[in-house]
Amino acid sequence: MHRYRSHTCGELRASDVGTDVRLSGWLHNRRDLGGILFIDLRDHYGLVQLVARPGTPANEALSHLTKESVVRVDGRVSARGAENVNPELPTGEIEIEVTGVEVLGSSGQLPFTINTDDGVNEERRLEYRFLDLRRERMHRNIMLRTAVIAAIRQKMTALGFNEMATPILTAASPEGARDFLVPSRLNPGKFYALPQAPQQFKQLLMIAGFDRYFQIAPCFRDEDARADRSPGEFYQLDVEMSFVEQEDVFRPVERLMTELFEEFGGGRHVTSPFPRIPFREAMLTYGSDKPDLRARLELVDISDVFEGSGFKAFAGRHVRALPVPSVQDQPRKFFDQLGEYAVEQGAKGLAWVRVGDDGALSGPIAKFLTQENVGVLTERLALKPGHAVFFGAGDFDEVSKIMGAVRVEAARRSGHFEEDVFRFCWIVDFPMYEKDPETGRIDFSHNPFSMPQGGLEALRTQDPLDILGWQYDIVCNGVELSSGAIRNHRPDIMFKAFEIAGYDRETVEREFSGMLRAFQYGAPPHGGIAPGVDRIVMLLADEPNIRETIAFPLNQNAQDLLMGAPAEVEDARLKELHIGLYKGPAKPTPYKPTT
Repeated sequence: MHRYRSHTCGELRASDVGTDVRLSGWLHNRRDLGGILFIDLRDHYGLVQLVARPGTPANEALSHLTKESVVRVDGRVSARGAENVNPELPTGEIEIEVTGVEVLGSSGQLPFTINTDDGVNEERRLEYRFLDLRRERMHRNIMLRTAVIAAIRQKMTALGFNEMATPILTAASPEGARDFLVPSRLNPGKFYALPQAPQQFKQLLMIAGFDRYFQIAPCFRDEDARADRSPGEFYQLDVEMSFVEQEDVFRPVERLMTELFEEFGGGRHVTSPFPRIPFREAMLTYGSDKPDLRARLELVDISDVFEGSGFKAFAGRHVRALPVPSVQDQPRKFFDQLGEYAVEQGAKGLAWVRVGDDGALSGPIAKFLTQENVGVLTERLALKPGHAVFFGAGDFDEVSKIMGAVRVEAARRSGHFEEDVFRFCWIVDFPMYEKDPETGRIDFSHNPFSMPQGGLEALRTQDPLDILGWQYDIVCNGVELSSGAIRNHRPDIMFKAFEIAGYDRETVEREFSGMLRAFQYGAPPHGGIAPGVDRIVMLLADEPNIRETIAFPLNQNAQDLLMGAPAEVEDARLKELHIGLYKGPAKPTPYKPTT
């Protein structure tokens, strides 16, 4: 028999009754019933119940062990009595009568319980992440991640893409988030950067003629943490294709996402095909360029209804209405709570009316609406008895943000929200440029290396704020999985695009010399995308926080509490790297977050 096990803890069944076995695993739980010890033994594959009779050496050995100690046991498989069968456990029809025990690794006092999710704080969990990963939910999440990545590789290869690796030590990026810098010992005073993304390298691979590339790529950005973004590092499915237009990129990615979410989504429906929603339409209709389409409510722009109106709260402002059907049975509390939610999002309040059985409007602002207002609103919003309408007013971006959040919350509270479904969409036609509200300067709004719609002619003849880019995002359930674009592969268009954003030719040549040099030797039209692996798994696992799907994430302060990173470095090592430390007060440098 093998030194440690003849079987795993999850594979024994009723057909194995009478078999002598050897198992190894962690002492998951222990119960003493009248001197008879019942032990749950756990390994990677599952859980099995052990029985140690009173007065036996096995009982003596197991009764003194702490939970999470590692043991090897010998025993015989026996059938449980009918009244003791556990139908929720694959091994629930059998148990192991223990005849021998060897302690392979005893456990100290645990900082938190393993066999329950007891609400221990995240900092503690990350400090003892090796214990946290023993929990069933965390173990399941990490194995889901493993399976998803394996499936991505198989499916991408089947779609004709070639997996290639790109450098980790590279040059600093002149745009986007802050780089993580690595000092060069052999080149004093110079630094490598960890890649924010393999963007330039994958484009160079297209120029080199490889046609279809993919990579499960590690990316490094010195950004702050949030629920759907891990600080420091993350992984993305990096994709690039040659001789393609926008729809050519959409087809394989849409097929991949549909298959992934059908395979690993636990039976939740995937809506397909994915709708294409222009950016401007998304902002007007959903209040967000990351719309959660599970909410079956839409915003309506009614600014024109109140132009020149005597209702000062709406006059001359951008006004968005949210009609909500079938709220006739909702109490006043429903309206008050939505108002409180809007205030939490930054609103000063939330105006509303409701439609009575006779079609008349009632509510806090009903008295301010003229008969003409009521008639137009009734027709445009298709109002019927039992409807309510919520209103937001202000500047475009402010109203979009607040009413976009209210739209989803109202749908949840009023029964207009789809559960157990993945609703994907493509957001397209992003503006190429935007105006800085403080400086008035024209800058890139999304990705500076995208091909403008209309090419060089558009850059020469159109108002920059009217130019659209061949840029797109893929969104699922309100989570942006990725941005992508058809790339700008022509130097003349690149120079003009950057000129509009205030970059002279010398700056572009200095910052992007490698790409420009490559473009001058026959660059094919190409485009790509890079869905975030961490976010994909977060959605599939139905986890609200991305760190729950990463084995060893940094905390919100970008610290590794388990390994003690970042850490100070000895002076001798700094000297070898030609580095001197400035220990004065930090001087934060403002930067434009990557989009």
